[in-house]
Amino acid sequence: MAAGDVTASPKIRSRRDGAAVPLSELDKKLLNLLQGSFPLEPRPFARVAALAGVSEEQVLSATQRLLHDRIIRQITPIYDTRAFGYASMLVAAKVDPEHPWRAAKVVNSHPGVSHNYLRNHAFNMWFTIAVEEHSRLGLQGTLDVLQELTGAESIRQLPTLRLFKIRMDLEMEGGTGDLAAAGVAEEPRELGKQPFDEYDREVVRATQGDLPVVPEPFAPAAARLGIGVPALLAHLEGMRERGLLRRVAAILFHRRAGFSANGMGVWKVPEDRIFEIGPRMAAFRGISHCYQRPTYPDWPYQIFTMAHGRSKEECDAVLDAIARDVEVVQDRATLYSSTEFKKIRLLYFTDDFRDWEREHAGV
Repeated sequence: MAAGDVTASPKIRSRRDGAAVPLSELDKKLLNLLQGSFPLEPRPFARVAALAGVSEEQVLSATQRLLHDRIIRQITPIYDTRAFGYASMLVAAKVDPEHPWRAAKVVNSHPGVSHNYLRNHAFNMWFTIAVEEHSRLGLQGTLDVLQELTGAESIRQLPTLRLFKIRMDLEMEGGTGDLAAAGVAEEPRELGKQPFDEYDREVVRATQGDLPVVPEPFAPAAARLGIGVPALLAHLEGMRERGLLRRVAAILFHRRAGFSANGMGVWKVPEDRIFEIGPRMAAFRGISHCYQRPTYPDWPYQIFTMAHGRSKEECDAVLDAIARDVEVVQDRATLYSSTEFKKIRLLYFTDDFRDWEREHAGV
């Protein structure tokens, strides 16, 4: 990275300065299972209990405590934004480095902004944004409004050209070696809108948000839809097979769970090897997201990898392991977040998007 591209670096939070909470071995095991093995079954906590070798009551009690202690953010269905026709992208912006919260407040007001971070780069604000398929502003119009309202000096649109991985599981039981280990490279996924109907929308509205921590957590949504739990689960399984539903999982508060650092590793590699290299990078356990994105004269990096660790050093270890595995890297940089402005799961098929456009752009 050229020296002129980096601003004064904000402090990178470490576990010593964070709010990490001590976790028992059972807590760590349950967090791994709730992130990766929450089943579409009438009594999913009972299945998790069987996998953990404890009782359903113990799992329910521990899960409730982990929610109360803000280790678990929520347990929720994770739907695919693009499969429902929403346009979305990552955006990098240069905002006033002395008063970034002013710009963050404006950006955060948009209901399609799910993540927004301050990072140690001249492009210091990084956020993901989505707009509805029939948005009157569209993505470009929305970004034009946000740039005007925030006074951002520059904005770079970084849409996903190729998705190699999106799976946010924090490895609670393993150490740095587990995070930095290469796994099996999977076939890259194609993105795009999938067929869905009004009943799918109703199911999304009924199920999105926090699942209750009760023996039958899908029962309230089924009741709202006027169907039985087996019928709801069968429909959700069908939505998963169609690519509308990724999975149901626990989302964690990273720092509270001990993962106090996240580093966005960006890579310049030979153009003709992107499709080979991307899956190899995505296979590393410590990488949650891996994409190909467009380049600009002041941004030459095609592949983005998001690394999560218990410290900056652990993130560095994951990214260094990738660099050793991929020997043809031409340039790389790591952008660390110093402030989390916003992190939510999107709510689909609501009036919030139209209300925002009406309020901020009069459309």
